[in-house]
Amino acid sequence: MDYPLTQSLFALISKTFKERVEEINRLNVFPVPDGDTGTNMSLTLDAVTDEVAKLPAGASLEEICHAATHGSLMGARGNSGVITSQIIRGLCEGLVESAGQSQVERLAHSLESATRVAYQAVRKPVEGTILTVCKDLGIAARDAADQGLSFEEALDQVAQAGHESVARTPDLLPVLKESGVVDAGGYGLALIFDAVTAGMLDRELTQIPLELMSDEMSVVPVDDWDDEEYLYCTEFLLFGDEIERESFHDYLAEQGGSELVVGDGGEFKVHVHTDDPSVILAHALSLGEVSDVHINNMRKQQAARPGASSGQSDAHKHVGVVAVASGSGIVDILKSLGVDAIVSGGQTMNPSTADLVEAAEKLNCDEVIFLPNNKNIIMAAQTAADVMDKPASVVPTRSIPQAFAAMLNYNEEGDAPQIAEEMTEAIADVLTAEITVAIKDAKGNVGDIKEGQYIGIINGKEIEAVGTSVADVAIDMLAFMKAEDYETLTVLAGLDLEQSDAEALAHRFEDLYPEIEVELLRGEQPLYPLILAVE
Repeated sequence: MDYPLTQSLFALISKTFKERVEEINRLNVFPVPDGDTGTNMSLTLDAVTDEVAKLPAGASLEEICHAATHGSLMGARGNSGVITSQIIRGLCEGLVESAGQSQVERLAHSLESATRVAYQAVRKPVEGTILTVCKDLGIAARDAADQGLSFEEALDQVAQAGHESVARTPDLLPVLKESGVVDAGGYGLALIFDAVTAGMLDRELTQIPLELMSDEMSVVPVDDWDDEEYLYCTEFLLFGDEIERESFHDYLAEQGGSELVVGDGGEFKVHVHTDDPSVILAHALSLGEVSDVHINNMRKQQAARPGASSGQSDAHKHVGVVAVASGSGIVDILKSLGVDAIVSGGQTMNPSTADLVEAAEKLNCDEVIFLPNNKNIIMAAQTAADVMDKPASVVPTRSIPQAFAAMLNYNEEGDAPQIAEEMTEAIADVLTAEITVAIKDAKGNVGDIKEGQYIGIINGKEIEAVGTSVADVAIDMLAFMKAEDYETLTVLAGLDLEQSDAEALAHRFEDLYPEIEVELLRGEQPLYPLILAVE
């Protein structure tokens, strides 16, 4: 009988875990609030399930293991998700390596392999976490094999060991005992193994018995944010055949904390906490290709956690932020920076005052700040602020990069007018160039403009460059902006600009301005193949 690892088993694990996500999220207390443990582990499991589901019916164990490993690496989210991906990788490697042995021996070998790979992924392993639970699962499986237990007996023994290991985590990690919780990641891993046991033995799912946790243990929100910690949780995929994983890992350790670099064969998942994601992304781009960038403001995440700080049962905020944007990449970045609501719109699709008011009224907040992000929307935003039932202010952003700068300087302390004033001061240092195609013949500061030519617009006001290619106009705009006087250059690639072309442009910018940090992001904005911003 072959090992009962199937596509349907992964679907069961993902579904079962999703049902307990919020319970796991409320346990999140370690190592830092970089998102929610349950959500991140669930997203990672979803990526595995989606990858495995692409296989044809009857796929071999090797094919399933390869798909699961690749899916977990590509879809890993957050610290907990990355470690989960390595546990999955180790499990799969162990199953393939132990082909031909008994099912119980393969269970032991795969869990021992998972433990080894997971511990290797973390520079400074901490006991009382998901790593400890994984190790205890492996020890229990090895004991079962040595005792000659049946496969069913072995699975039950390992599942029970997982429950007991979770209950012991507060004894190993003081911060858990102080907060009255067990480790969230370890709890999630025990749930996963419960689902594995139920799926493999075709029986009803058991749940971790809460009586195994001491009477002092509880599932309550924990406000554990510390402003002295790094602010941004940064994740991305990095591709490059010449990348030395350990060397890059060393670099991350110098730039931030909670750093993880996992993967091989030129494909790596990167996770790090830092105060300046742009520096790390620029370095990564110098080594290879980057994709799937996620930047999350951990202070915002902490504030939005149910019950955090305020004790409210919902995600109430004192000041909410509404921004106007189009382009999936831009939307993702704005949300990661703490924007609460996005109104679709931009240069050619200006939202109405009613659209802005509707978005703001849906927010559970006391006051509102609007980011129009276009000169043609500022007046509508000001009108919306005037007619709102709750206090509202406008930060007169004329471009998306100005919105990024505003949100990076967003401080929740104070009232909306005070916060908006500070954000407005921050955008004054941002100079933006937008590159698009002229839709008709015209005249401007640069002379005659022909329909179909590329044009460069400075801060949404004047056309300062014209040419036959995006690259030529971009270089002219950087010269006009005197880019050499600035420290950073943000490049937002639009929907119509291929990634290879965007990367080639970023490299040209680096050659032209070697003293500037160049950050390339996928904005996916329509009509504007390139947006440049210097600060």
